[in-house]
Amino acid sequence: MAQSSVVPAAKGQDYDSEFHYEHWTPRFNPWVITFTVTLATFMESLDSSIANVALPHIAGTVGASYDEATWILTSYLVSNAIVLPISGWISNRIGRKRFYMICVALFTASSFLCGLATSLPMLIFFRVVQGMGGGGLQPSERAILADTFPPEKRSMAFSLYGMAVVVAPAIGPTIGGWITDNYTWRWIFFLNIPVGIISLLLTSRIVEDPPYLKRVRKTVGSIDGIGLGLLALSIGALQIVLDKGQEDDWFGSRVIVTCALLAGVGLIAFLYREWTTKHPVIDLSLYRRRNFAMSQVVMLAVGAALYSTTVMIPQFLQEVMGYTATEAGMALSAGALVLIMLLPIVGYLGQKLDPRLMITFGFCLLTFGIWRIGDLNLSIGFWNAVSWRVVMVLGMPFLFVPISIMSYVGVPQEKNNEVSGLTALARNIGGSLGVSFISTMLLRRAQTHQEVLSAHVYGASTKYMSLKQGMSGALHARGYSSADAATGAALRIYAMMRQQATVLAYVDTVHILVVMTACLIPIGYLMKKPRFRSKPTEPID
Repeated sequence: MAQSSVVPAAKGQDYDSEFHYEHWTPRFNPWVITFTVTLATFMESLDSSIANVALPHIAGTVGASYDEATWILTSYLVSNAIVLPISGWISNRIGRKRFYMICVALFTASSFLCGLATSLPMLIFFRVVQGMGGGGLQPSERAILADTFPPEKRSMAFSLYGMAVVVAPAIGPTIGGWITDNYTWRWIFFLNIPVGIISLLLTSRIVEDPPYLKRVRKTVGSIDGIGLGLLALSIGALQIVLDKGQEDDWFGSRVIVTCALLAGVGLIAFLYREWTTKHPVIDLSLYRRRNFAMSQVVMLAVGAALYSTTVMIPQFLQEVMGYTATEAGMALSAGALVLIMLLPIVGYLGQKLDPRLMITFGFCLLTFGIWRIGDLNLSIGFWNAVSWRVVMVLGMPFLFVPISIMSYVGVPQEKNNEVSGLTALARNIGGSLGVSFISTMLLRRAQTHQEVLSAHVYGASTKYMSLKQGMSGALHARGYSSADAATGAALRIYAMMRQQATVLAYVDTVHILVVMTACLIPIGYLMKKPRFRSKPTEPID
């Protein structure tokens, strides 16, 4: 039977010194529960990136352009982001286990319908539904783990959770590319069905809500419809701005300008509403707590670094180096293997070391890893690209595990659901910011470098004329006419110039990322050090 007891907080001794911590022992082994809830979360995290490489195939099947097909990704991200911050309120309202199972069922059923879709509007609609289901999975798992394990043992549990949310997006492009090349893009969605069914069966038997949640459920007020509407408007509009901004030339597009205004005005109105209403959708007072607020900043940075480099490295390998999607994905997958081996070790260390020290060390490793990517050039080999990812991800566990612990420090136990939802939102928004940033930087810096390089490509330039004559002679020797050889040489020189400008743009972007992550190295010490209970306290009857 599950056991519950309230442990009195002793100042300077307990993990959350200002709150009572209710100790609860679930009926099943905590690691069985961890595996059960991680299963669906891994499925959802994988799905967030697995469809990227299949977009051209999907577009061709449903009769859409590539730009139109990108709404398959955007629609999922928007609905997912809207659900994340309100998942805590819904869990408290209807019960966390029930909410989690509804999300798994919704995600699984919509995956099946996505695989059957015959038109773009149909596929986008089912992706919206899929995003709504997926939005509740990660925060629910984090909250379940936080309640299943006592504070001093959470690091090992969060290391397994980290495998799902960090490794899955890294191997997603590889799996998606292989499935698309060998079968059909529809199996990208059908793949979720057996996993979802197994997850539902295990969850119904193994997972349970702790006693305190049953009490919280009785005190949850009615939904703040106005606040919920403002939140959906602001987050949805922001996600569209971040995902479509570069594609539509940012504020040169009326759609982007409109969405930016809606996001800004909606956010201000939402914050005012939440501060003044009796039953807010999100408890904004959580951000007054130093550890929680700082943990959101770190998770934002982790999301930006993880997703931006996950996009940047394969994009460089495919567009500049000519790799296939599968080869580019394999370069990332090596980093995923390193994470699988390293996360349990960091989880163990998290029980022994100061989380602030681990965060500082993690940012040092991450900064060094991103700095190494700055060595990219046109002569690199496959194993160079593998080493970029491997070294960069070494710092991720040292950030992800301790920040997962620190986000709950000093927060009342009944707020665990809200903490989990807001932390997941911070990581996702960070990922969108990171991808938007590198997309914009790569394009703008490539244009700048191309202008500089083109200033040296003109008829009076001795080096240019010498190179052109040499290429023309080689083409003429292959059977081209004099006119065609001269034109071909000019086109090849122009292609070389564009390629060099693109490489320089990647180098500039990497250097900016290095500076940004280096500035975050000391942020861990802006947090309060958590204090673990030195020994178990006798339960109070």
